[in-house]
Amino acid sequence: MKHLYILFLVISVLGFSQEKYLTKSGVLNFEASVDTFEEIKATNDNVTAIFNASNGQFAALALVKGFRFKNALMEEHFNENYAESNEYPKAIFKGELTNFSLETIQSTYTMNGTLTFHGVTKSLKNVAVELISSENAFTFKGSFEIAPTDFDIEIPKIVRSKIADSVSVVFEFEMEKK
Repeated sequence: MKHLYILFLVISVLGFSQEKYLTKSGVLNFEASVDTFEEIKATNDNVTAIFNASNGQFAALALVKGFRFKNALMEEHFNENYAESNEYPKAIFKGELTNFSLETIQSTYTMNGTLTFHGVTKSLKNVAVELISSENAFTFKGSFEIAPTDFDIEIPKIVRSKIADSVSVVFEFEMEKK
């Protein structure tokens, strides 16, 4: 039931159209490692994303507890102390490819939109997106940088030097026509 609710939420963001592409197995990776300390890296491979090819609108929804770390204790700290995933269970991106047209599909675009995480919504501008198209599918690949402080995430002084000031987020969504 929870997945059905999420799917309807994402679809309602984009409206109804004939050119919808969807995945429930998109991949988000993030890394906040500092060279001399333990790797801080996680992957979520159950991200729902939808693309409306008639107008270039894109939306993605990730359950925060879906991020997996190599270290279970690190995952627990991420969910309880930093992301506060019980209070803020979802990360949502809503955006649009700049100058997208089905008639003249390019291999690269920029995307502008908003990212909501930890109860804070921030604009993301000029996110480079590699777009691979086939007859009934689109694949989006790209990355962007965010700062924990932009999302009101407080890093305790005792561990601040072990966590990067800038978090690298890499995404890949293979979406099929629905």
